[in-house]
Amino acid sequence: MSGLSGDSVQDLFAPSSICFGCGPANKNGLRIKSYRSESGLEMEFSPDEEHQAFPGMINGGIIGTLLDCHGNWTAAIALMDQAGDHAPPCTVTASYSIKLRRPTPYGPIIRVTGEVTEIGEDRANVRMTLISEGKVCATGEGLFVSVKEGHPAYHRWS
Repeated sequence: MSGLSGDSVQDLFAPSSICFGCGPANKNGLRIKSYRSESGLEMEFSPDEEHQAFPGMINGGIIGTLLDCHGNWTAAIALMDQAGDHAPPCTVTASYSIKLRRPTPYGPIIRVTGEVTEIGEDRANVRMTLISEGKVCATGEGLFVSVKEGHPAYHRWS
C-alpha cells in the first residue's frame, strides 16, 4: 500500500490505544499509521467503501479525523523530541480547523503530512495537508497540548 515502512509512531508508542482514528487496538477504527519525515510526520491511508459520503467521494468527517489524529501525533512527537524524552507526552486536540478544498476521491491512496509551525513547552501548532492523486484536497491547522495527570486522557496511550 505504501512507500512508508518500519513501525508507525502509533505502533511504537500506543499499541493498546482504542482511538477511532489512530488506535492500533480499535479493530473498527481507521487505524492510521504515521511515520517520521523530514518536516514532521506523514501517513498514507487507503479508504474503505464505507468511508464515502456519496458514490466516489470520501466523507468530510473521515477527512477531519485523519487530519486531527495525524496532527496530534505530529505535535506529540515534536514535543518528545524537543524535551529529549524517549516517549511522547499524551497530547489532545485543543482546537483544529479544516478546509475542504476539493472532493477527495474514493479509490486512490490518501497522503497526509503534518508539520509543526510553532512549539512551546507543552503545546504545538501543526499544519496538516491531505493529498489525493497529487492534488491538495484538504488542509488543516490545529493546536495540540500535552495533558497532566488527572486529565481523562492522561493514560490513554499506555
